Amino acid sequence: MKILFVFGTRPEGIKMAPLIKEVVKEQKLFDSKICITGQHRELLSQVLDFFDLREDFNLKIMTQNQSLFDITAKILKGLEDVLDRWKPDLVIVQGDTSTAFSGALAAYYNKIRVAHVEAGLRSMDKYSPFPEEINRIVVDFIADYKFAPTQKAAKNLRANGIRQNVYVVGNTVIDALLLGLKFLEKKNDEYLKEFRFLNSAKKLIFVTAHRRENFGQPIKNISSALKDITARVPDVQILFSVHPNPNVRAVVKKALKKCQNIYLIDPLEYSRLIWILKRSYIILADSGGLQEEASYLGKPVLVLRNVTERSESISAKVSKLVGTDKHKIVDGVITLVKNRKVYKSMARSVQIYGNGSTSKKIVRILKKINGTI
Repeated sequence: MKILFVFGTRPEGIKMAPLIKEVVKEQKLFDSKICITGQHRELLSQVLDFFDLREDFNLKIMTQNQSLFDITAKILKGLEDVLDRWKPDLVIVQGDTSTAFSGALAAYYNKIRVAHVEAGLRSMDKYSPFPEEINRIVVDFIADYKFAPTQKAAKNLRANGIRQNVYVVGNTVIDALLLGLKFLEKKNDEYLKEFRFLNSAKKLIFVTAHRRENFGQPIKNISSALKDITARVPDVQILFSVHPNPNVRAVVKKALKKCQNIYLIDPLEYSRLIWILKRSYIILADSGGLQEEASYLGKPVLVLRNVTERSESISAKVSKLVGTDKHKIVDGVITLVKNRKVYKSMARSVQIYGNGSTSKKIVRILKKINGTI
């Protein structure tokens, strides 16, 4: 069976990598190739290097400040040529990006079967995350095989009338995390030197924010909240991984570049990200993947969104929605820093998104599918 993996962003790369590596082990059954769209360029290259993967096709769609119209149209046109040249039996996409949406749609146009990794997540708000909520729903309806990370995700699919070929397998992000943790055993001393500007006596708060719905006033509110936190809680330090999108970077740098105990850095290569997550006291993020990784590592997350498609961690009370309201963010952090009982109740390692066996489970299912294609 010829399999084409299509992805284009850093989170997709992280979550696809362990599955690709498992598929490659079965070379007698699967002939697989990788097509990257270039939706994220430098950020995705870091992931490919870390997992020792090389693309076979690169659409190179990335241009500065491109719109959703640009992204979708370029990917569809680029994939038309790739699919025509290589003619895969199965296209595998991941998550809810414009790449996943366009990849599934292009395969459908060519009557090629589609497998969707991380199917069934829902926020129940079509504009949050935007455009990811609708992207994921459309991919779920196109996909012939749905790999749901949790029972809740499978239930969401059934609620949409999607019942055939739904498999609850966990999330490949935990597979990737465990691979990364093994790598860190050799890198601890190196990273201690690299991040020596951090004060080990202060509690570390790691922050990331990049969602489109947080552009404008929301990112300003987040920045203002961080400034207040360092003013009111002197024994914390904030490490803000600033996304390269100018709608984020320009606002954050203007607001925070001169603030004491706030460090602005470029997005971290994956192993460094895991290293920082392990050493963080609290995580503030609008990222879905970080909610999953943090839950396994036992790190409390204050989610900088009003809704989340990762409701399992909210139900488990290891994450909490605070949105982009300045006062909720500040109060949430201060409570976790000052109230040890509240902190301990959230700082628990839970395996709600998997235990590291997801990629193996998917490959076993692909072997069965191979007999039907």
